[in-house]
Amino acid sequence: MKGVVFAGDRKIEFREFPDPTPGPGEVVLEIKASGMCGSDLKFYRAVGGAASLGFKTAGGPVIGGHEPCGVVVAVGSGVSEKQAWVGMRAMQHHYRGCGVCPHCATGWMQLCVEGVAEVYGITGNGGHARYMKCPARTLVQLPDELSFETGAAISCGTGTAWGALQRLGLQGDHTIAIFGQGPVGLSATQLAAHMGARVIALDTSEERLARAKELGADVLVNPKTAGNVVQAIRDLTHGLGAHLSLDASSSPEARAQAVRCVRTWGKACFVGEGDTVTLDVSNDMLRRQVTIIGSWTFSTIGQAECARYVADRKVDVDQLFTHRWRLDQAEEAYRLFDTQTAGKGVIMPS
Repeated sequence: MKGVVFAGDRKIEFREFPDPTPGPGEVVLEIKASGMCGSDLKFYRAVGGAASLGFKTAGGPVIGGHEPCGVVVAVGSGVSEKQAWVGMRAMQHHYRGCGVCPHCATGWMQLCVEGVAEVYGITGNGGHARYMKCPARTLVQLPDELSFETGAAISCGTGTAWGALQRLGLQGDHTIAIFGQGPVGLSATQLAAHMGARVIALDTSEERLARAKELGADVLVNPKTAGNVVQAIRDLTHGLGAHLSLDASSSPEARAQAVRCVRTWGKACFVGEGDTVTLDVSNDMLRRQVTIIGSWTFSTIGQAECARYVADRKVDVDQLFTHRWRLDQAEEAYRLFDTQTAGKGVIMPS
């Protein structure tokens, strides 16, 4: 089968891989939708393909795509019928840990005490191919009401936004400032608006701000034209600041603004991977009783809860997608995604 490999330096390669066969405890998914996530751009852009986000890189080329969703077509020995079965519609939790430590046992395989063994799409073959092999324990059933595209989004971007909003304790009477309106930020905007919160969406792209408005943002702020971003948010909140903020941009400046824009007793959550932030600990945090939270994706349990919420509350996650691509269009797909102006894209290998 053909698989998409991030070669670095903004290059995509199509390479031949053997069709996978499941071993003990494993399944093979036929991929129906494989989402494109902002984290993929770090590997797509990496000089010499050197990006790793701190993970141990594989010895050879790896199929990209860490938002896989599809149908189980083969089941290995030792897989319980309660875990997986042929024909099961499934999302994949894109990490593999030891499976038995306290974190793995509660669905947080990326926090495995032995260190994450595999990150599918980064250190192990991911969803940008027709088939994908993975442990049955990494599957999360996709509700029948949801499309495969929605399942792919929940498998990282939308699920990550859900996890961060849960960590923040978002309530309907809150105002939340969401920095960065890429796939994760747009998902956070859509979910927060659906939960009844007032959303201030920030991005330097007018196209992405327009998408945020369509997905429920109450106020749009472009840092390029807003002047003092923190003051602009205070002006929109009766001088107090937002109750909560979420940074999905990874920008050091935006991260600092996310902390400084919240009111006394407020909370700021960092979601975007990589880079740094510099803060004045006394003025930005201590003397305002501000809480800073780091949120890294979600557990298998959180992924299932997000999917059930989306299905029960009829959240139109498919609205996030502006582009659907065939596998052989991956080069064009990532060229457009690299401009960071479009909405979310998804590759449909099957």
